[in-house]
Amino acid sequence: MALDYDLSSIQEARDLARKAKQAYEEFSDCCEKSNDRIVAAMAQAAEENALNLARMAVEETTYGVLAHKVLKNLFAAKDVYNHIKHEKTVGVIREDKEKRLVEVAVPVGVVMGITPTTNPTSTVIHNALCAVKAGNSIVFSPHPNAAKCSAAAAKILNDAAVKAGAPDGLVSCITKTSRQATDELMHHPDVSVIIATGGSAMVKAAYSAGKPAFGVGPGNVPVFIERTADVKQAVKDIITSKSFDNGMICASEQAIIADEPIKDEIVAEFKRQGGHFLNDDEVRKVSAAVLTAQGGMIASLVGRTPQYIGEKAGVPVPPDAKVLIAPLAGFGKGYPLSHEKLTTVLAFYTVKNWHEACELSIELLRMGGIGHSFSMHSQDDRIIREFIRKPVFRILVNTPSAFGAIGYSTGLTPSLTLGCGTWGGSSISENLSAHHLVNVKRLAYGIRKVDLGDSERINRSASASAAVRPDEIAEVVKQVLRQLKVS
Repeated sequence: MALDYDLSSIQEARDLARKAKQAYEEFSDCCEKSNDRIVAAMAQAAEENALNLARMAVEETTYGVLAHKVLKNLFAAKDVYNHIKHEKTVGVIREDKEKRLVEVAVPVGVVMGITPTTNPTSTVIHNALCAVKAGNSIVFSPHPNAAKCSAAAAKILNDAAVKAGAPDGLVSCITKTSRQATDELMHHPDVSVIIATGGSAMVKAAYSAGKPAFGVGPGNVPVFIERTADVKQAVKDIITSKSFDNGMICASEQAIIADEPIKDEIVAEFKRQGGHFLNDDEVRKVSAAVLTAQGGMIASLVGRTPQYIGEKAGVPVPPDAKVLIAPLAGFGKGYPLSHEKLTTVLAFYTVKNWHEACELSIELLRMGGIGHSFSMHSQDDRIIREFIRKPVFRILVNTPSAFGAIGYSTGLTPSLTLGCGTWGGSSISENLSAHHLVNVKRLAYGIRKVDLGDSERINRSASASAAVRPDEIAEVVKQVLRQLKVS
């Protein structure tokens, strides 16, 4: 008798976890040279299939821009790979001859990857390369709306690894997606650690599974254009970032904060470069189309063009518009567009100075972006340094934030999994890489002799001190007081 869908999905999760454990146990003894060869083969296969996987992702999810998804796949296959290939993750990774310490990397085991519908194939490529580089196996639980493209990416990577000498099952993916299958995998005894990229509820569930986890929270990234900024370049960066893959990268800008002395220049430049400003009535219509009253994103409007959003909202949008800009008088309740919007819509605020920008940015971050990222455009280094105090772990300066946060246009670690630190409920505050997925053993040689005789003398002295009578202490105090009077 055939099992019903939920039961068969649970069974698939169990089978994949067991197979991944077997693959890990065989792979964990792999030498560094063999590991590097296998990871290189995986990266090459991902690069060769970047277009096909991007096309599958767009067709299955209907989100985003094909050319941009190709770039995200290539970023994971090339930029991330070129970074992690230099990381020491097998055997002895550090040796301190002075302290006589030897550090040895040990794989964590079976990694579970929870992947989103917004960046499905690129996230699979990134997490698989990092996991395998660290000597682990990985099982993915994809978003149901991106199950086929995610499974295809995992199969391409696994096949390449096997061809290069790895055991089968090193990279795998649930094909019968269900909430029950994800829950089963999170709690399976063979799974050692979880990487959760997705909605807040899924990330919280991962942290509640009783295992170590790396979660990626929401962004709601404010961007401040300060009065000394190169306005033309700032606007170009923001539009480039927010229109990339139709605004689905969580590190993309969500709210523009304009410094009042240059507000008119900023508005004019946005209009010149493809920013379409909404009037009050249009703001209400777009708000209702894109977000719930509580600020939750309506799934059918994720990763859409301004023209598509305008059609659904009943708002006319020019064919050359690249982003929609909604001037807001407040934030939070009554202002849905002040929340994170994974689409081509930006909120717009005006402040009198950088002090007000600080206060407003904190309020916006508290609504769902604590620990993630903050962006600003300025030439005043003193003011830039003031923003280090903001409750985020990535302060991005004079760069498109979607590209800066992932390490494409900045010196940050290239990554598609961005930690938000304890402030954002994450276990790391930096961009996740291969070295986060190893345990480290430490071999420590003795460098200092221990002489218990010293402690015995101290104990005798302490005992003698404890035996002093109160009248002796009083006499010492009197002598000290007499000396003070004399002086």
